[in-house]
Amino acid sequence: MGPVRRLSLVPDEVQGPMRERQAGALRVAIATQDMKELNAHFGSAKRFVIYDVTREEWNLVEAVAFDDVSDERGKHRTEGDDRIAPKVEALKGCHLLFCLAIGGPSAAKLVSAKIHPIKVRQPQSIQEVLLRTQMMLRTCPPPWLRKVLAEAGVAEKKPPFEEDD
Repeated sequence: MGPVRRLSLVPDEVQGPMRERQAGALRVAIATQDMKELNAHFGSAKRFVIYDVTREEWNLVEAVAFDDVSDERGKHRTEGDDRIAPKVEALKGCHLLFCLAIGGPSAAKLVSAKIHPIKVRQPQSIQEVLLRTQMMLRTCPPPWLRKVLAEAGVAEKKPPFEEDD
């Protein structure tokens, strides 16, 4: 297994492997080959960009790069040569992972790490993914996202209760 490289924006002081999540934010990972688009399968992604997303904004947390990735031929390596576990470990703390495709065993490992994988049919810009995530947060989130938000401790804003006079 090749080394894992992390690129982080550090405001004032050196942080640990992944800085703490912004209060009220959903942590989102996006599989990418070029840092511009969601354009990779989970196993073959050379990089993952990680953002904290709220209804109002998003902030880059870090980018994680991998040297040893799948070639997408569907052939498994020998026992003990695991390329998935380091990716799951690097993404711990994320709530959602957007990718073009993901195999069942990889998805199961992500779910057990409390990361919800989301397959997207076509490549799209990272900005489009982030805007779509914000739109889900602003409107009525689907039940699966409400569950993720509850587990993440991200409170949904409810309309204020109006009292009858």
